[in-house]
Amino acid sequence: MNAEIISVGTELLMGQTLNTDAQYLAQKLSELGINLYYQTTVGDNPGRLKQTFLHAFSRSDVVITTGGLGPTEDDLTKETIADALGIKMVLHEESRRRIKEFFGKTGLVPPVSNFKQAVMPAGAVVIKNDQGTAPGCIIEKDGKSIVILPGPPRELIPMFEADVMPYLDARSGRVIASRVLHIFGLGESLIEERIIDIVQAQTNPTIAPYAALTEVALRITASCRKGEDPRPLIRPVEEEIRSRLGDHVYGADDDTMEKVAARLLIEKRMKLAVAESCTGGMVTSRLVDVPGISASLVCGIVAYDDSVKTGLLGVPEAVIREYGAVSAETAEAMAKGALKICTADISLATTGIAGPSGGTAEKPVGLVYCGLATGYGIFVKQLQFSGDREKIRMRASMYVLDMLRRELLGIRQL
Repeated sequence: MNAEIISVGTELLMGQTLNTDAQYLAQKLSELGINLYYQTTVGDNPGRLKQTFLHAFSRSDVVITTGGLGPTEDDLTKETIADALGIKMVLHEESRRRIKEFFGKTGLVPPVSNFKQAVMPAGAVVIKNDQGTAPGCIIEKDGKSIVILPGPPRELIPMFEADVMPYLDARSGRVIASRVLHIFGLGESLIEERIIDIVQAQTNPTIAPYAALTEVALRITASCRKGEDPRPLIRPVEEEIRSRLGDHVYGADDDTMEKVAARLLIEKRMKLAVAESCTGGMVTSRLVDVPGISASLVCGIVAYDDSVKTGLLGVPEAVIREYGAVSAETAEAMAKGALKICTADISLATTGIAGPSGGTAEKPVGLVYCGLATGYGIFVKQLQFSGDREKIRMRASMYVLDMLRRELLGIRQL
C-alpha cells in the first residue's frame, strides 16, 4: 500500500513554520508497513491544492493532508478535496456541539466562523479533536483513503495515534522495520567502497546511507507480511556491515556519541573531567544531555582565556609563549591539569581556532587539538576541520567524544 502526504499552508512554503508533521507521519507510516513515495507542500490556494490532491489521488492508495482546517476563509482543505471528489459538504452536529463545549469551558462564545469547522464531507468518518476545535476526517473513495488532519502537532499527533493508526493498520498487510547504524571516522564514499557489493545485491532488506555533519548513518530496512518478524532479515546484513566497518560503527538506532560515551563511563564507574577552549562547553553540554551522567562527570571547565589555562589548569606560561595556546603541548597540559584538579580517572581537552578570524598561515582556521589523559598516559590529536564556526566546534566535540569512547573500549585511537 502506497501513501502520500500533502502539507497545506503558505507559512510552510515561506519557511515561517517548520514542517514537523510530515516527518512524524513518515515515521509512523514506515512503522505500519506503508510505503511513502511522495511528500508535497502547497499553499493556501484552492486551485493549486485541488490540482495537487488529484495528482496524489491518481497514484497513491492513501492520501494524508495536514493543515487548512481552521475557521478562516483561507482554510479550505476539506472543501477543496470534497469538490475534487464530487462530495457535498454537510453539517456534522456532534462536531458543532463539541466546538460549543470547547469554548464553553473558557466562558467564551464561539465566533460564527468556528462553526465552519463542523461542516464535513458527506459520508466521511469524523475524527474528534480533544485538543482544539478542528475535527479531522477519513474519506473512502474508489478503494482509496483520504485522511484529513489539522496542522498543529499537539492536535494532529493524538488524533493520528488514536484513530488513524488503527484504521491504516487494519488496511496494511505488511510490516516494515529499520535498523540505523551510526558511523564515525569514515566518509560516505569510503563506506560505500567497503560495502558496495552488499548495496548492489540488496533486495530485502534495503540499505540507504545518510551523511550528516559529523557522521554517516546507514539505514537497513526490511519488509515482511504482517505477523512475521522482520528482524531476522536485518540481522545478517547488519553483522556483515559491522564486520567490514569495524569500530567505526559506534552505535545503532537512537544512540548518539555522547550517549555511548556516557553509558561506558557509568558502566565502568569512571570519573571524567573536561577542559574546553575552542568548543566553549559544547563537549560538556552534550554529555550533560544524557540522564545519569552526574554519576561520572566531575567538572567541565571552559578555559577560553589563556589566564584560565595557566591560572586554573596549570598550563605553564612557557608552553603558551613557545608553542601558543593552540598547540599539542597546550592541549596536553590542559588535559593533565583537568585530570589533577578534578581528581578524575580520565580527562578531555580541546583547543583550536574556530574562526572566522584568528587564523594564520601556520595555524589556519579549523586547526584543533584534542587531548585525552588518564593516570597511565596521554593522547593528543591534531585535526584540521573545514566549515563555519559552529561546524568546526561540532566536529571537534564529536571527535573528542569518540576519543573517550575508544579509550573506554580499549580500541585504537583514530
